[in-house]
Amino acid sequence: MLKLYGSRFSLYTGKARSYLRKKGIPFEEVTSTLSVYKNFIIPRTGVRFIPVVQTEDDQVIQDTTVIIDTLETQYPENSVYPVTPKQKLASLLLEVYGDEWLLIPAMHYRWNFPEKNETFIYGEFGSMVMPKAPRFIQRFLGKKIGNKFKGFVPRLGITDQNIPAIEASYEQLLQDLNVHFSKHDFLLGGRPSIADFGFMGPLYAHLFRDPAPGELMHRLAPEVCRWVERMNSNEVATGEFLANDEIPSTLIPVLKRMASEHLPVLLDTDKKLSEWREQNPDKIEVDRVIGTHRFSVEGSENTRAVLPHVLWMFRRPIDYYQSLRGPDYDMAEVDTMLDQTGFGGALTQDLSNKLVRSDNKIIFENS
Repeated sequence: MLKLYGSRFSLYTGKARSYLRKKGIPFEEVTSTLSVYKNFIIPRTGVRFIPVVQTEDDQVIQDTTVIIDTLETQYPENSVYPVTPKQKLASLLLEVYGDEWLLIPAMHYRWNFPEKNETFIYGEFGSMVMPKAPRFIQRFLGKKIGNKFKGFVPRLGITDQNIPAIEASYEQLLQDLNVHFSKHDFLLGGRPSIADFGFMGPLYAHLFRDPAPGELMHRLAPEVCRWVERMNSNEVATGEFLANDEIPSTLIPVLKRMASEHLPVLLDTDKKLSEWREQNPDKIEVDRVIGTHRFSVEGSENTRAVLPHVLWMFRRPIDYYQSLRGPDYDMAEVDTMLDQTGFGGALTQDLSNKLVRSDNKIIFENS
């Protein structure tokens, strides 16, 4: 049986677990204790990230997008990728948004509400590290480990200055999604797409399970809570995407939010990486942080770390959009969708820096 190495409170484990359940792929979940990290994850992957999947033939796969794409070739039924252009492009864009941008509210609501969250979170971290230890020892160890993750909060640009804007943006996103899920079971109709799994990571492990944001989600967006429960259930999803390549009107505000908040950061990250590459001409592997840049949420500007690995993800919708150009495709409706949602011609140009994964590391293509 396939094995999923992860944890209950891991953002990306939530994405992979949901995928396996909705596809009906039998799996055993293995908690990533210190021993598991030391004896399996690090030796087999070369990195310290979860989740990791070990297939029946002992193939070890790290990164949720790579896990999903690999398993899609083995389990093609009820694919998570729509075959029509608007829906597939929208799903690829929204996976990037969920995976990368919704880290901001996920990390804010986990770490900036200590009165409600810390006992729960530190206990979760500690139970993963030493599952058989007494609870007070688990919380002690959990605090030491958890504080390392807490250190990522300012790196993401979350400060007292822009917390009101971050909360306003997230609450509006919740309300928009609540309207959408009152009409549709999943983002694009009757079964989850890759976009749903991108959203599932932050919206489940952090924003649904953690006490403070969980209360907020239940109060503001009960339909989003029901979607989380659908995504987590063992019921295999066998429905259909919406007919005629429809992008539901209820999804337009979500795409617009991505275009207004996340797209400028993605484009500037490519620019910053070009500057970094000029200064580091001999580097093949891309550093995880390469400086800082400005960003804006709800009109509130702040500074955050430049995280270039997101460009590997953003390349997927760009490459797909550009693959559509030709006599076999009528691009008018696709371009209208991009114009309507604020992306304009952002996908018409290649990224200056094309990144690929090699041995679970991000490197420049053709290095």
